[in-house]
Amino acid sequence: MAEKVRVAVVGLGFGGEFVPIYKAYHNSECVAVCRRNEKLLNEFADSQGIEKRYTDYDELLKDDEIDAVHITTDLRSHKDFVVKALKAGKHVASTVPMGMTVEECEEICRLEKETGKVYMLMETSVYTREFLYFKKMYENGEVGRLQFLRGSHQQNMGLPGWPSYWYGMPPMHYPTHAIAPLSEILQNPIKTVRCIGSGTIRDEYAKQYNSPFAAESVQLTFADSDVAGEVTRTLFDTIRQYRESFDFYGSKKSFEWEQCVGEGPVVYTGFEDAEHVTVPDTDDMLAPEIAKFTLKEQIIDESHVSFIQGSGHGGSHPHMVQEFISAIQEGRPAHVNSTVAANWNVAGILAHESAMKGGEIITMPEFTQF
Repeated sequence: MAEKVRVAVVGLGFGGEFVPIYKAYHNSECVAVCRRNEKLLNEFADSQGIEKRYTDYDELLKDDEIDAVHITTDLRSHKDFVVKALKAGKHVASTVPMGMTVEECEEICRLEKETGKVYMLMETSVYTREFLYFKKMYENGEVGRLQFLRGSHQQNMGLPGWPSYWYGMPPMHYPTHAIAPLSEILQNPIKTVRCIGSGTIRDEYAKQYNSPFAAESVQLTFADSDVAGEVTRTLFDTIRQYRESFDFYGSKKSFEWEQCVGEGPVVYTGFEDAEHVTVPDTDDMLAPEIAKFTLKEQIIDESHVSFIQGSGHGGSHPHMVQEFISAIQEGRPAHVNSTVAANWNVAGILAHESAMKGGEIITMPEFTQF
């Protein structure tokens, strides 16, 4: 393999955010981009100075000068794109979700092991500045013993403009932003799920997936832990400001996500003490050349503040790139490898199944271990 990992980014909507990071990072280069719309493909590639351009994903996979692909296509296609890439001998990073069924997730687990290639689910929630802030508190012993965990992902997608496949999607079929932080902080996989559905979405939405619920709330248990968790997801006909959050409760300190955007999260200490805190950026955890991509904003001069392309999702993007490329170069599984990703993703799939069965407890399957 070349000294730098040569990456192709597939899908240039959200995916375009990662191209500047791969270009800047000293251990990688973005050598190709792929998009079906040739006009938009060329406009983007011209702006980034990228010569190799593909409208056909299968043709891209034949290119021996590409070591890895980063997939940001529509969520229903992730499994097929990942499977093709692994079979073609490419390392793969994929945006969420991992797959739409238990069987899709199992197939990716099997192929990562068989091919020896790196698969990484690019789950933003475990690399945000908020999560890394709490993780440091916890590892330093400030939190004490974890006692209870809560996550939520609430989004009102009822407005026109979303791709048609979104409308009526069961809330827990897009679960990992809310589930992943809970499993990650414990460093334990999810063991059982029990979910209830609540409310009703409009008929034209419900009929697409035969799923009536406006909200789904799942109780989670974790392997080798007496700590439990709860996760709530809403997508349609439920009004709330956008929220991807976690609340972690410990014996010494607890952390709650901000109630409204801009307020700042709250850290609780002692019995009654509480304070809003300012969560710092995490640029000190990154290679210098990509540190800027975790910053909330960049002051150009005293009168102008701009946001840096690639700095979205709580500053998580450069952390994910650094981990993906490092795993490839070090010949090891990525931190969020297929086994970890499948546990988080399938927990949501089975949670919806539990809700449709009136809250039945379902035991998680065990996925292939490395």
